[in-house]
Amino acid sequence: MSYPRVIAHRCGGILAAENSLAGLAAAARLGCRGVEFDTMLSADGVPVLMHDDTVDRTTDGTGAVRRLTLAELRRLRVGGEPVPLLSEALRCCAELGLWANIELKAVAGGDDAELGSVVGRMLAREWHGHGVISSFSMRALLAAQSQASRHASALLFETLPGDWRKLVEATGAVAVHLDAGRLDARDLAELHAAGLTVACYTVNERDRAKALYAAGVAAVFTDRPDLFVADEM
Repeated sequence: MSYPRVIAHRCGGILAAENSLAGLAAAARLGCRGVEFDTMLSADGVPVLMHDDTVDRTTDGTGAVRRLTLAELRRLRVGGEPVPLLSEALRCCAELGLWANIELKAVAGGDDAELGSVVGRMLAREWHGHGVISSFSMRALLAAQSQASRHASALLFETLPGDWRKLVEATGAVAVHLDAGRLDARDLAELHAAGLTVACYTVNERDRAKALYAAGVAAVFTDRPDLFVADEM
């Protein structure tokens, strides 16, 4: 699968508040063609953009995301805007022509399969499919695929597990996303031999990104797209 070489982490990296619509707009203005964002469910089962189990770090509120209703979440502010809906982010990506990595963010005590099913149904209805669905949770990813089978998926790991081939077969994944600091040259060669695209997170230094590209990594997720995007254009 063709990936943009530079993918703005959590919407826009440091360009705006993480997992915000403002971040998507900032990435697009910069010329960054790819974005990544996290989605999880509110207490009443609506997909919103959020990375942490709680809203404490990134909003002006407190509490666990899975215990807050959509109405409660929407009253909170992320960099001046309401906590975004996944549906809003999808529309924004379509309007801005952005490739998207939609990460299914499993939370402690949450139902991974429900997350995948709910998000998968939304993606089947509302997403153009320009990008991939990813997750650290295989239950979430498989549930999403059961609802949105026409959309591409990527396996997300810190380090490549020994049973990665079995997981690729089970999910039909087209790509693998790995921690750049734990990338192994032999693993990279084996993934390429299997016909998989490899992307690495989170890379904020130009020299490190260039070395990864030279090794055959297709894309990097970065908090600093402003440092890299000129190399992509």
